[in-house]
Amino acid sequence: MEGFNVIIETDRLFLREFVDQDAENFEKINSDPNVIKYTSDHDSSPKEAIKRFINTSNEYKKYGMGRWAVVRKNDGKFLGWCGLKYHEDDKIVDVGYRFYKEFWGNGYATEAAKASLEYGFNTLKLKEIYAHAHPDNSSSENVLIKCGLSFKREVIYKNIKVKLFKISKSVENE
Repeated sequence: MEGFNVIIETDRLFLREFVDQDAENFEKINSDPNVIKYTSDHDSSPKEAIKRFINTSNEYKKYGMGRWAVVRKNDGKFLGWCGLKYHEDDKIVDVGYRFYKEFWGNGYATEAAKASLEYGFNTLKLKEIYAHAHPDNSSSENVLIKCGLSFKREVIYKNIKVKLFKISKSVENE
């Protein structure tokens, strides 16, 4: 992926920093009611989504992590986003992802999330990473479980009841 800052490479995917040209994809993915059904973004306007997109680049500089564009290696197709986010108020890092509906069920979310977790533990030396999923979003919950996260409890996140998951760095990884 010449000309892009690729953070992670998997068998099928590149996870790279967002660039200005991704704004349209970011807006489009957040405009799909099926994609944002279980998120706190369903009340957001496309302009608010773009503001969040712009803030992502600030997170790269400030924390060395952020949400990354997920691009399929074989054709360069933008599939969605995945990555780590530092929540300053809670002092935690979470893994999150969002993909165009047409790419659901292909294992991309699991592949990207696993790679993001490995990056967090091995490169950033994090000790634990969290995630949350809406109680009705069993597909997202399955991705988290496949990635080794364990359900901890239900919490309120951005005014929505969610299931909180956590994974800690194992001694084997040290």
